Amino acid sequence: MKYGSIMALALSATMLACNSTTQKNEKEAEAPIIEKSTIKVENGIMTPEVLYSFGRLSDVQISPDKSKILYGVTYVGIEQNKTNKELFVMNVDGSDKNQITKTAKSENNAVWVKDGSKIAFLSVESGSSQIWEMDTDGSSRKQISDIEGGVNGFIYSPDGKKILYIKNVKSGERTVDKYPDLPNASGRIIDDLMYKHWSEWIDEIPHSFVADFDGEKLSNDTDILNGEPYECPMLPFGGTEQLAWSPDSKTIAYTCRKKKGLDYALSTNSDIYLYNVDTKETSNMTEGMMGYDINPIFSPDGKYIAWQSMEREGYESDKNRLFVMSLETKEKIYVTENFDYNTDNAIWNDDNQSLHIVSCVEAKTQLYKVFIHTKEIKSITTGIHDYESCAIAGDKLIAVRHSMSKPNEIYSVNISSGEATELSFENKEILDQLQMGKVEERWITTTDGKKMLTWVVYPPNFDPNKKYPTLLYCQGGPQSTVSQFWSYRWNLQMMAANNYIIVAPNRRGLPGFGQEWLEQISGDYGGQNMKDYLSAIDTVSKEPYVDANKLGCTGASYGGFSVYWLAGNHNKRFKAFLAHAGIFNLEAQYLETEEMWFANWDLGGSYWDRNNSIAQRSYANSPHLFVEKWDTPIMITHGELDFRILASQGMQAFNAAKLRGIPARMLIYPNENHWISQPQNGILFQREFFRWFDTYLK
Repeated sequence: MKYGSIMALALSATMLACNSTTQKNEKEAEAPIIEKSTIKVENGIMTPEVLYSFGRLSDVQISPDKSKILYGVTYVGIEQNKTNKELFVMNVDGSDKNQITKTAKSENNAVWVKDGSKIAFLSVESGSSQIWEMDTDGSSRKQISDIEGGVNGFIYSPDGKKILYIKNVKSGERTVDKYPDLPNASGRIIDDLMYKHWSEWIDEIPHSFVADFDGEKLSNDTDILNGEPYECPMLPFGGTEQLAWSPDSKTIAYTCRKKKGLDYALSTNSDIYLYNVDTKETSNMTEGMMGYDINPIFSPDGKYIAWQSMEREGYESDKNRLFVMSLETKEKIYVTENFDYNTDNAIWNDDNQSLHIVSCVEAKTQLYKVFIHTKEIKSITTGIHDYESCAIAGDKLIAVRHSMSKPNEIYSVNISSGEATELSFENKEILDQLQMGKVEERWITTTDGKKMLTWVVYPPNFDPNKKYPTLLYCQGGPQSTVSQFWSYRWNLQMMAANNYIIVAPNRRGLPGFGQEWLEQISGDYGGQNMKDYLSAIDTVSKEPYVDANKLGCTGASYGGFSVYWLAGNHNKRFKAFLAHAGIFNLEAQYLETEEMWFANWDLGGSYWDRNNSIAQRSYANSPHLFVEKWDTPIMITHGELDFRILASQGMQAFNAAKLRGIPARMLIYPNENHWISQPQNGILFQREFFRWFDTYLK
């Protein structure tokens, strides 16, 4: 082909590309803003579309003068198949609520800055995620940062003269670095472990940078881990909560696991480091503490620092302890030593001698006050709900709370009485149209004589004179409490709305019932916790309103493992199964997953260690070894971007069922990971979930 023809084609392609880009930009400009839903609920019954119409409230921030609340609400556009987050401000008593943004681009990570005169936030308005500021009414938006690659999170220093921000940096060597003449080669050259994590290939890792800020723009950016190949904050879930400024703006506390490759894959040993902003010197505050040490927070006077700490290396579900250290004497205090439960989302009180925490106890998550020196734990709230976080506003706590029957809302909690008053009412219009099923707390006796809390959720128009099909819900984790959680996929009220009774046991291996109950599951997959499941369903099945001939079983992740295991060991109790992202073959899982510390701790070790009796017991209970006893219809769902439990696990289970002649269906998502995040995929899951169970249980 002649040069002129090539140029003509190139020019034509460029014009087409420009026209395409212009059309795309015009289309985006014309696209409607995703806003609060005005859905009308028919007959008071929840549907997948209703479930996805709830506003998802998060990121509550109290103004410096304690008079205002800033928060975000994420709305779902089912047709657009995406979400949009808007910002709101109201008084601390819930009055004068105003939506201060109304854009097609989400505003994230919003915080009060400049003594409450401005709000800073992240937006992709300029093409990448950057820091912006605006007035407290949403006006005068101005871009502050222009960081190549974008910003993942940020924290202003207390004096306002610096900004700490998170951005991704290159990790390791690319194929094109080795072979520059092969720029389009897609192969990855891998020499060590942790080349993938949860849902992504590790080509980049987060680093934290500190920059000078003159009130208008950033300058003199410094990577506080300059030249170090470690994550800060830590993948896959870490954010700004793993970083903290000292009150004098001279020190940054950060969380980091300074390991890579095989060492990283085998260890949970992260530490809290103190970085001197002026000298750029770093010291390890928790050296010798071998488990997860995360989420540092300085006391208001700067004399203490608190953090969450796990004791044992390799045990990711160890007790989350609250520690406090004097920065002057270096004395460390194990504040929750006499409290047999996890500590989460701690905040300091102004007295510098106590903190408020969130903790799950017996499957309800409440607010507590803890005293550093006496180690006293004082309960503040009670009730059937989960508190998610709290902040101090004078004599009140401004807290986020949800339950199985209600998504997140903001509450004002009287610290003295624990009395809670709802402030936000974000979802009142939808909730007022819905009939929620009764949620009952039952304590069931297990095979070894223990008492197990089991939630039973009834259909909205429950009639005790009728018989209902019933679903056993198997929790994932495996160490994740069946608390008063609200979920947009495993929503127990959604299941009940389809005329099912739901049985959700807090079987062995879940936190909130003491360490002994939690730790029993490690090395006992397929053991006592499976007996617990059967105790729960057998007990509830004796009720006259349960149709014992129409029982189903479902769950995800370890819950999916549970479904696969029960499919070969249920003695014809169930008529249908559904597993999402479950482990089917434990030997394959050991070599396919990425966080080897998890497999080593929970399974007891590698399957080739024939002298390891705990490991051998684990692998002997692999669900794939019981396929010859499968006799019940089963549906499998999985995401192909799931690097935690590969989609091949689900495919193996589906293939096994079909080869055995068992009715089976598979819903595979090429573009989802361990979760289902896209709205239309989520609704598809709900529709197929009930189409499957209705076929065999109704």
